[in-house]
Amino acid sequence: MNKQKATLLLADGTMFKGTLIGSPGTNGGEICFNTGMTGYQEIYTDPSYTGQIIVTTTSHIGNYGVIDSEVESDHPTISGIVVNSFSEIYSRLDASGSLQDYLQKYEITGIADIDTRKLVRHIRSKGAMNAIISSEFENDLAGLKAQLNLVPDMDGLELSSQVCTKEPFYFGDESAPLKVACLDFGIKFNILRSLAERGVYCKVFPAKTSLKTLQEFNPDGYFLSNGPGDPAVMEYAVNTTKEILDEGKPVFGICLGHQILAEACGISTYKMHHGHRGLNHPIKNLLTGKSEITSQNHGFVVKREDVENSDVVEMTHVHLNDNTVAGIKLKNKPAFSVQYHPESSPGPHDSRYLFDDFISLMNK
Repeated sequence: MNKQKATLLLADGTMFKGTLIGSPGTNGGEICFNTGMTGYQEIYTDPSYTGQIIVTTTSHIGNYGVIDSEVESDHPTISGIVVNSFSEIYSRLDASGSLQDYLQKYEITGIADIDTRKLVRHIRSKGAMNAIISSEFENDLAGLKAQLNLVPDMDGLELSSQVCTKEPFYFGDESAPLKVACLDFGIKFNILRSLAERGVYCKVFPAKTSLKTLQEFNPDGYFLSNGPGDPAVMEYAVNTTKEILDEGKPVFGICLGHQILAEACGISTYKMHHGHRGLNHPIKNLLTGKSEITSQNHGFVVKREDVENSDVVEMTHVHLNDNTVAGIKLKNKPAFSVQYHPESSPGPHDSRYLFDDFISLMNK
């Protein structure tokens, strides 16, 4: 059977030819890569990847199908996928279907049968950039370039208000001893599961919810979630976080929530060259001296110089690959955050103690 052809065009003019997977069409986003060996469905449904084309460095994708329980949101949020070898046949007995059917259902366009090693090396050298995947412009390079020029730049892009819940919802046991108000910037389901299994009743609010509305839930603490986009343009979230800190209740932030907490404390953020995305990133806890292997997904980071010069916060965790800030805590308030994902779905469980630390702060 002849496979339909597809083209991947990067903003710097680099082009790859391959075969179409998923839904026919044309779609663009910021191209980046994830080094995880497993968990492709969790990656594709993580709202933090909104607006991005994901290159998976694992060479074989699709071989274990998809399953309803392995999602981090209601549907895939990515703009496209790039893989080396794609399998429409899956072997897992409890899978609910193939990845191909899943991508078609949600109209995700992807490309396979390209040299992903070469592509990843290119991104590592040149940096993350916009790209476009198409099965429609095979002989029309000018048309493909025109479509690529319409893709917005991730730097300065606000996405959380687009991907967050539109209405508040509850998660967990209503009779649980603790209540947490979660600001949804693109929250992952496993974060809510990690809180609920520790005796927390969560109410999840849209990203632009006011402190007054959050307070009506009478929470014991506040959670700032992960999510997509540039934290430097999320003034609404930074201002609400400042008000939350003034209240003095415990605060825990993950990934984008970590960056928002930093911005609320006068710490700036910036876009990285190509980001951290994978399941094996080494972190050192500066408070305990112990190291942990973590799951990460971010293209922006907190400025280390600002943290080191701050009278308000201190660095608690550092990324051992490049010495970037991986965690902070406030010096005089019960608030802390990390740049990585302790709920790690997929990924190792080394960092799940951070949820216990949050519980301990609320129980004081």
